[in-house]
Amino acid sequence: MKAWRFNAFNDLRLDDIPVPACPPGHVLVEPLCVQPSVTEAQLAFGIPTLAYERIKRRLETDAPLQLFGHEFCARVVELGAGVTRVQAGDRVAARAKLPCGSCPLCRAERSHLCRKGPVIGFDLPGCFSELAALPEIALVRVDERISDSEAACLQSLSDSVAAVETADIQIGDSVAIFGQGSMGLECLQVARISGAGQVITVDVRDESCRMSRTLGADHALHAGQIDPVAAILDLTGGNGADVVFECAGGSPKQGLAGAKTLTQAIDAVRSGGKIIGVSWFGGPLTMDIDRLRERSLRYLFPDISTYAHLEHTVNLVASGRVRVGPTITHVLNGIDSVPQAFEITANKGKYQAINPAQVMMKAAKDEE
Repeated sequence: MKAWRFNAFNDLRLDDIPVPACPPGHVLVEPLCVQPSVTEAQLAFGIPTLAYERIKRRLETDAPLQLFGHEFCARVVELGAGVTRVQAGDRVAARAKLPCGSCPLCRAERSHLCRKGPVIGFDLPGCFSELAALPEIALVRVDERISDSEAACLQSLSDSVAAVETADIQIGDSVAIFGQGSMGLECLQVARISGAGQVITVDVRDESCRMSRTLGADHALHAGQIDPVAAILDLTGGNGADVVFECAGGSPKQGLAGAKTLTQAIDAVRSGGKIIGVSWFGGPLTMDIDRLRERSLRYLFPDISTYAHLEHTVNLVASGRVRVGPTITHVLNGIDSVPQAFEITANKGKYQAINPAQVMMKAAKDEE
């Protein structure tokens, strides 16, 4: 079968490799639609971010490697021994992080807190291939009302659901969200159905601000045209938002905001309020902790999404309460398009993409 493998950062090749075995507790799937996450796209080009050192070591010692591809929709084609949760023919998506299965946290069904569990696409092969063997424990069935493209967004959306849960939004809380990429837009919608009152979003791209208004923002602020902190303070009676999500930080090489939006988030939240840190910055930051202490601010990081989050995410999309379809702006055809998907996703501003670029793994002519 054909599979994309990395020989080094920025060295992705389409290789012929054996079909993977389907051991007990696993299923063999045919990937239908796959998208690189923003983190994966940065790592593909060697940009420091989450798991950079771990991936660097693996490439130095074990290349060529099947890396990335944990955001997907796939069809089950074969069942390993003991599999009962899914059937052949089912469409599935997956959570990325798996339980190790042996530590006290996993035995207590708190596996999302386990540090030892493997991650699909990082420790285990993902779905940038014609077939993939995946642990059944990671998989959730995709509702028939959800398209293949929408299903490829479910894993990312489950992380946004976990982020909003971490915020513990109270009925009527004012919410500000810096960054209206895929996760910022997801946090916007999940916050709205979780009791948020006024929702204010911030971005530097016209297309992102338009999408934010379409998906329910009360105010979508263009940070290139106005001072977003001053505007948020004005819209909240001078107090600041009750909850601020920071979804824009990261490498400026990929059009992200560096640490600027974190500083703005601190200035835009009310005293005693909460900042939810969604972004990965790729390196140490210098922060005036006394500013947070003086104003009794809480800087919180989302829990890793669980199987329950993923199941809830399926229901949100199937019922139409959260819309991911409008954010899918770039869909490519055929496994040969995978490198282009990484390029677009790593440079979304350049290509005016909202969601990561998706690959329908079979070209249209292959399906005839």
